[in-house]
Amino acid sequence: MSRRILVMVVAAVLTAAACTTATDTSESSTTTLGTTTTVAETSTSSTTTVPSTTTTSTIPDSTGFPVTVDAPNGSVTIEAQPERIVSLSPTSTEVLFAVGAGDQVVAVDNQSTYPAVAPVTDLTGFEPSLEAIAGYDADLVILMYDPGEVIAGLEAIGIPVIMHPAAVTLDDVYWQIEQVGRATGHNAEAERLISSMVEGITDASASVDGEGLTYYHELSPDYYTATSSTFVGSLYALFGLENIADGADPDGFGYPQLSPEHILNEDPAMIFLADTKCCDQDASTVAARPGWDVLGAVASENIIELDDDVASRWGPRVVDFVEAIAHAVEGYREP
Repeated sequence: MSRRILVMVVAAVLTAAACTTATDTSESSTTTLGTTTTVAETSTSSTTTVPSTTTTSTIPDSTGFPVTVDAPNGSVTIEAQPERIVSLSPTSTEVLFAVGAGDQVVAVDNQSTYPAVAPVTDLTGFEPSLEAIAGYDADLVILMYDPGEVIAGLEAIGIPVIMHPAAVTLDDVYWQIEQVGRATGHNAEAERLISSMVEGITDASASVDGEGLTYYHELSPDYYTATSSTFVGSLYALFGLENIADGADPDGFGYPQLSPEHILNEDPAMIFLADTKCCDQDASTVAARPGWDVLGAVASENIIELDDDVASRWGPRVVDFVEAIAHAVEGYREP
């Protein structure tokens, strides 16, 4: 799958998840990931405590199981601590290992590149195969979205499924981690992870001020990007950075394709590359683009080469991404 197609597929999934969250909020607080959608609200809530929706999971007895989790796909009951977990989401894979459930994971999708010990298979989260998933004798499946009847099919054969779509806010991230902890029997580890993340993000975002600086976040070398309305954009907003893509997304899609002319006209103070691994982009390739040598970010060497995976997932390594932004702002050079 080409980078451009992958960007568009992922963008569609993320946007669909965001729209679902906004729509479902008015119906039930227990079936959504969160209610915060604006950048201002995200900036405020992101450094606070875990949202009240974390109380929707229940542990009825002293043994810890069965556990009932009110996930976006409905109420999910897990009778005993899972021993054969299948993850079809790179973010969920990272969360599982971060809360100490790695030994219970028997298979992950082909995009789950972290941690290195994760049991990568040919499974795909974009087009999940019911038969392939069932072949791992799973007792819990976690996925990002359901393109058809996969969830219904798994439930029909007795396999509990938790759907954790793309986060819209940081509180969504914390809530998903809390649910994974409960569902796998690692409650305390999940709570410690959340506390550590909140502290790390709070410290990093408070350490520098990027007010007045503009930026361009590149998803692919054909200029797909993310606006401030996206989860990624909300992280930049923590520093007061201004996104040059916001005025080029009239439909509010969140992931527009900019023209080279727009980028050159906006002349962003900083350029963040989230296509270094997929597409071999770096400061030198950006500087070599026609006309880009006149950009302030190029001339002053304010081009930040990100890890694609860290910059595109909403799990524990969000802290690393926020710290990378903080470091870039701190090291900003005037043109």
